[in-house]
Amino acid sequence: MIRPVEKLVRAAEVTEGAGVAVHRTIGTPALKNLDPFLMLDHFGGSDPDEYIAGFPPHPHRGFITFTYMLDGHMEHQDSMGNRGDLRSGGAQWMKAASGVIHSEMPKQTGGLMRGFQLWINLPAAEKMSDPAYQEFSPQAIPEIEDGPVRVRLLSGRYAGRRGVIDDPNTDMHYLDVALGPGNEFALPLAGDYAAFVCVYEGGAATGSSDLPQHSLAVLGEGDEIRVIAGPAGARFICVAGKPIGEEVVQYGPFVMNTRAEIELAFREYQSGQLVKKKAAMTGVRKGGLTTGDTGSTGKTYF
Repeated sequence: MIRPVEKLVRAAEVTEGAGVAVHRTIGTPALKNLDPFLMLDHFGGSDPDEYIAGFPPHPHRGFITFTYMLDGHMEHQDSMGNRGDLRSGGAQWMKAASGVIHSEMPKQTGGLMRGFQLWINLPAAEKMSDPAYQEFSPQAIPEIEDGPVRVRLLSGRYAGRRGVIDDPNTDMHYLDVALGPGNEFALPLAGDYAAFVCVYEGGAATGSSDLPQHSLAVLGEGDEIRVIAGPAGARFICVAGKPIGEEVVQYGPFVMNTRAEIELAFREYQSGQLVKKKAAMTGVRKGGLTTGDTGSTGKTYF
């Protein structure tokens, strides 16, 4: 059974970091969250005035950030001592868990910069575990081409291949799909997984529902995702994951299970006690990482 569109969400423009405009779909009044996913932002633009100020140091606790660069060049630094060089086609996975302070700053002064950042929830048992960081170069990410269909497999399984990221809590699937005009993409998927498709170039359809550009389609029950490109072709991310099924209490950069845990996170951040451990990197694939230090301004939550 092909999964139908249960809800179509248009992106809302919000300002993050030091004034960067991002287009948000998950994490808005229209779609507060989609267990296990907490937020999805599509950031960037071609005018450096729109992105050059970037995302200065800011805190996180209780979840994972997953950043996928489509175009451009951004540098990551964090309180674990990691420094990453995230370029076009690369990806970054950061488990904030008990507490991380990090920054993401553009390393280009012109041209196109764009990408996605997805927030993935952690179960209560792992929210105060040690943080971890992984970065993957474009060359490390499997790419499967079948004529006019191209899939970059960041996480999960497709066509007998596995992606570079493995999330044991959610079994996340994250695919960047490019389709030629009128061509079709299909992904078998367990029926209890939450799933969405977010179109960022061209247009597409699934079943009887159109998927316009800059929209996110929450998919309903079924055992297969099937998307057909429109006359201009399409490029989209297809994401799915196993729900965690726990209470979510979120305030800004902190995602916990109770209000008391949120209040504790704020107190610890304000007193300089948020970061519990400077953890080592847990994995790098041709990332070229070196150590570095970050401070804290507490400015924003990206």
